[in-house]
Amino acid sequence: MDKTKIRKTKLKNQKSDFEYWQKQPVSSRLAALQEIREEYVGWRYDNRREFQRVLTIIKQK
Repeated sequence: MDKTKIRKTKLKNQKSDFEYWQKQPVSSRLAALQEIREEYVGWRYDNRREFQRVLTIIKQK
């Protein structure tokens, strides 16, 4: 059973996360950043994990 507590606050009363993230180790911060990136890419690019590549062929003289 999940016993996670959630507290609702108004945005103007919300504390800054800056101090929390400064106390976290670099590896933890990078892992969180990667998770955010993966979530964004999934949302933005319709859940495709790879970026689209464009190939242009030109004729040389």
